[in-house]
Amino acid sequence: MRPVAAIYSTFLQRAYDQIVHDICIQKLPVFFCLDRAGIVGADGPTHQGMYDIAYLRCLPNMVLMAPKDEGELQRMVVTGINYTDGPIALRYPRGNGYGVPLMEEGWEPLPIGKGEILSQGDDVLLVAYGSMVHPALQVAEILSEHNIQATVINARFAKPLDAELIAPLAQQIGRVVTLEEGCVMGGFGSGVAEMLLDLDVVVPIKRLGVPDILVDHAQPDQSKADLGLTPPQIAEIVRTAFFSKQLAAVSS
Repeated sequence: MRPVAAIYSTFLQRAYDQIVHDICIQKLPVFFCLDRAGIVGADGPTHQGMYDIAYLRCLPNMVLMAPKDEGELQRMVVTGINYTDGPIALRYPRGNGYGVPLMEEGWEPLPIGKGEILSQGDDVLLVAYGSMVHPALQVAEILSEHNIQATVINARFAKPLDAELIAPLAQQIGRVVTLEEGCVMGGFGSGVAEMLLDLDVVVPIKRLGVPDILVDHAQPDQSKADLGLTPPQIAEIVRTAFFSKQLAAVSS
């Protein structure tokens, strides 16, 4: 029977040596299901699942994935159970999802390392991971009200990244924003930036996530507002970072 380890993101930190020595080196097909990944709210700084992307992404043979909603979560569970080439990790947040229907058919696993395009635009590329995919779509809607059209990618996988999808769009559009609910240092956005640099795709990149601070006790929505991770705040960051001339023209 395939080993499945269901555990808090923060609790897995305590088993890091075992992940490296007992699983990754041997390339064992263990399926990690990481609960409370991201901002958790009332549990305080010890239980905020901020670091699993960064601490797992650097490990050889590890696959990392995160769903945008309940339906994709269901399909990723199938993916994890069927994956036999080594360890694979699924991160999912605390709390309710978006209320999408679960799939009644099509229990096929996802192709490893393949993302999807959710909306298309020529002005900025939003590459989102997991729980930040729906906020990215909201950001795109806000930007469209300011005549800024965004392409939104649901990355699905932080490792391996879908370079065939992301790199050409980054080169074509020329402005990239990554969105994740985890630490920015060494996280998903860092992986996207590294991948683009390795492919000689040199474009401006804005990485959005949790900065180098501890997230304390608060309601998740309040924490996101404090961190600048609400859709209106993100849209304003994108406009200021990449479209300041348009902003100046409007204000004048």
